[in-house]
Amino acid sequence: MYQSIEKEMRELEKALEYHSKKYYEEDSPEISDYEYDAMFDRLKKLEEQYPEYASPVSMTHRVGGAVAERFEKVRHNVSLGSLTDVFSPEEVTAFCSKVKGQFSNVEFVTEAKIDGLSVALTYEEGVFVLGATRGDGEYGEDVTANLKTVRNIPLKLNTDTPPARLVVRGEVYMPKSVFAELNRVREEEGQPPFANPRNAAAGSLRQLDSRVCASRKLDIFVFNLQECSEEVPNNHKDILDMLEKYGFTVSPYRTVCNTAEGVRTVIDEIGEKRSSLPFDIDGAVVKVNSLELREEMGETASVPRWAVAYKYPPETASTVLRDIVIQVGRTGVLTPKAIFDTVRLAGTNVTQATLHNIDYIREKDIRVGDTVFVRKAGDIIPEVVGVDFKNRPEGASPFEMPKTCPVCGAAVEREEGFAATRCTNAFCEAQVRRALEHFVSRDAMNIETVGKSVAGLLIDSGLVKDVSDLYVLDKEKLASLEGLGEKSALNILDSVEKSKTAGLARLIYALGIRHIGEKAGAVLASEFGNIDALMNADRETLCAVKDIGPESADALLSFFTTDKNRFIIQKLQEYGVLTEDNSVKNGDILAGKTVVVTGTMVTMKRSEIEALIRSYGGTAAGSVSKKTSFVVAGDEAGSKKAKAEQLGIPVITEEEFLKLLK
Repeated sequence: MYQSIEKEMRELEKALEYHSKKYYEEDSPEISDYEYDAMFDRLKKLEEQYPEYASPVSMTHRVGGAVAERFEKVRHNVSLGSLTDVFSPEEVTAFCSKVKGQFSNVEFVTEAKIDGLSVALTYEEGVFVLGATRGDGEYGEDVTANLKTVRNIPLKLNTDTPPARLVVRGEVYMPKSVFAELNRVREEEGQPPFANPRNAAAGSLRQLDSRVCASRKLDIFVFNLQECSEEVPNNHKDILDMLEKYGFTVSPYRTVCNTAEGVRTVIDEIGEKRSSLPFDIDGAVVKVNSLELREEMGETASVPRWAVAYKYPPETASTVLRDIVIQVGRTGVLTPKAIFDTVRLAGTNVTQATLHNIDYIREKDIRVGDTVFVRKAGDIIPEVVGVDFKNRPEGASPFEMPKTCPVCGAAVEREEGFAATRCTNAFCEAQVRRALEHFVSRDAMNIETVGKSVAGLLIDSGLVKDVSDLYVLDKEKLASLEGLGEKSALNILDSVEKSKTAGLARLIYALGIRHIGEKAGAVLASEFGNIDALMNADRETLCAVKDIGPESADALLSFFTTDKNRFIIQKLQEYGVLTEDNSVKNGDILAGKTVVVTGTMVTMKRSEIEALIRSYGGTAAGSVSKKTSFVVAGDEAGSKKAKAEQLGIPVITEEEFLKLLK
């Protein structure tokens, strides 16, 4: 009996590893999410029942596990040291010239310096057994459970002949898009935002509950070999190529050249790409390529002589803060916003920035009239990072949050343990207005004729008190509103009527539930089939759904157990809004094909083209690989188009794609 159980567990592990690679790395899934989840759940239950047979490379580690009591200290056999920082092109030239003075035929490798958290990954007989933070370079902390949730860290090396022992060093980071969404959610929930992606990555990796770390969608770039029990190539670039074959994601934009001018050109090229990269970098690293020369050059007491880190100057601008205004979100959170004189950052004009909450304002002592320093966190989100106190005008007084909601006048409160201040009126006009604007938006119910201005009219007139009121609008009352008329009223009613068939996926997203975006809406619609089944699902059932983590499950439970929300859904059902899954299948012309959409489209949004791909039987992938069938490229298509061309994968336009479907 036990032999058959162990055999089943090994077979499940092998199958899950295969299908996970097909899904995440090759963008070419061969089975449905339902089938994958069923195998995953079966393996997890067997591991719980028979822990003696559980494998350290099981895919179940990817979702996190039990809460740890603390992190154990780990000693690094090879120190995780730091590099000498240089801040000018002249210092780069001086470094290269000094090295070339010693070794005339020297080569340099220049790489992007990822702004994240440095870690060491240890493999024994090809299996990932230990992950530790850098710490002080000599001792770090054991964060193996958390690192197992980082999907591009291989749990097992991709080779039939792994070295007995291998230790690599990498930089764990949070992608800019993940950082932006995480901060948006934290602010909406009244939690303090992270200062930058590096801060967010560090906070995520040091979570005692590895399930939280799993939900943060961290990534890693491996940039160095620390130890290896077998002979390795004699230069850095070839070592990175070897590690890439083992299954690691290695340093991006690595270039070999043999002159200072070449090194500086590469540094400039990386710098020009900085704002468009999907991850944060704070510099470029220049290293001697040859390991033999590195050994000969040696190290000082604290840093190697064979490498330097060039730090790009932070793009920060100063401006005058003219006002601090309060915005009320659809969850009732009062968010202070800075309004300042226009400055240009990362290629765009910026006139305002969120100040997050009162704690942030007090910590930095920000006052109206101050000259403030502004930058873009992760080159995306404008933020006020400091104050020029020497230029503070006389009489500038500390800012205080209002005692009442600036929109409805209701009392505001700050929950204990939370940074956010909230309006206590669930029917606050601002909350209803934001909820309505989201509900009618293009990716939600797509009620085109109800933009922000019309939404404001509907609320100001009292015709709409919650989103369900859209479906019982009276034509005469609608036509009588300022700026409308009978024709506009008919167009609005027609658009509202069409939205009734938008389907469950769009409706779930339109309801504005925390943590639930478009993708999650589609997943939940497919999983539950109708709104009633979703509303009545318990936490365990929700957590078992692919891509729905504990935070999302709790948000769904909170939303659907609120009487007001259940009443609105009941009214939507009574008014004829479709609350069942109606995913359309247009045919199988793209069956078996994996398609990547990139760039700015002309007639459709990328998400709409991806929906079309799925409806015609294809797979809409997020990245280009050898398994990609073709790429649909719009304007300003960047690295994905370039990679497709490099791999010889067909690239077509939006117009050509639509013709293909016809």
